[in-house]
Amino acid sequence: MKTVDFPRSLANFLTKYLPGERGMSKNTIDSYRTTFILLISFMKEQKGIFPEKLVFNDLTKTIIESFLNYLENDRLCSASTRNVRLAALHSFFKYVQYEWPEHLDECRKILSIKVKKAKKGSMNYLTLEGIKLLLSQPDLSTSTGLRDLAMLALMYDTGCRVQEIIDLHPSSLRLNKPYTIKLVGKGNKARIVPLMENQVAHLKNYMSKNHLFEVYANMYPLFFNKRKEKLTRAGVTYILDKYLCMAKIQDSTLFQGKISCHSLRHSKAMHLLQAGVNLVYIRDILGHTSVTTTEIYARADSKQKREAIENAYVDLVDKEIPVWVDNENLLSWLKNL
Repeated sequence: MKTVDFPRSLANFLTKYLPGERGMSKNTIDSYRTTFILLISFMKEQKGIFPEKLVFNDLTKTIIESFLNYLENDRLCSASTRNVRLAALHSFFKYVQYEWPEHLDECRKILSIKVKKAKKGSMNYLTLEGIKLLLSQPDLSTSTGLRDLAMLALMYDTGCRVQEIIDLHPSSLRLNKPYTIKLVGKGNKARIVPLMENQVAHLKNYMSKNHLFEVYANMYPLFFNKRKEKLTRAGVTYILDKYLCMAKIQDSTLFQGKISCHSLRHSKAMHLLQAGVNLVYIRDILGHTSVTTTEIYARADSKQKREAIENAYVDLVDKEIPVWVDNENLLSWLKNL
């Protein structure tokens, strides 16, 4: 039986199959690539098999299960992260079973590994007061403060994902009426989101100070670091955390639980819902494939549920309370009746 050329198969999978045949986005391919970097490191550190010696037959179902347990127990990854890594491995072994059908049985064993049920955490979002306090923190007398306010306000106003804000260019913006922004989300799906005039004012001020209106800057990163490179996910998280710490000093009650960049997206969706915006429009703004995904905000909004119940409430119970309810000794009341 022929042995799979693991290095060549992996290279073809990442550079040809995923982008060419599957049309996967760069971000998805990067995620898959990270999975195999972790797997190869695991084989070296935990199993003593160096990358140059690693062959396909080393990757058995037992080994893959050990790798997944290592992610959870040693690297302290969540069940959701474990499932993301397993999805990448499943995709690779599906590819291998077509390229090397003689290894179909081994591939099927690995493909039989089930995803793990992940615990659903609570959805953390900020109130309007929390958003206002957060956005009042950047120092607008500095170029960094101008950038941070423009970026955080844009993240909230458009409800975009972190990667979507990182990938923006000046050419993504239409700063003439009607103001819009083009966001490219999961699966390279693009959507147009309207911008409000106040948000555009912040953007114009920031872009003007950084010469981003010049023609040559059209494809520059819209938000960049001191080296003029586009920000990373960790960089955006660091910026948000910095201002969260500052805002908590002023009023910690507005920032309960773990607040992440995605919390700004959740906050926008909740505020649109509370303002009475149709779920279909919220779906389009957020870039969800189905309105079913957007319904999580309706289920999470306890305030709106309470208001709906109160508006529909009809009092069917007699409001006259029996006098004996206030009497601790019912027997005594009955005797004196």
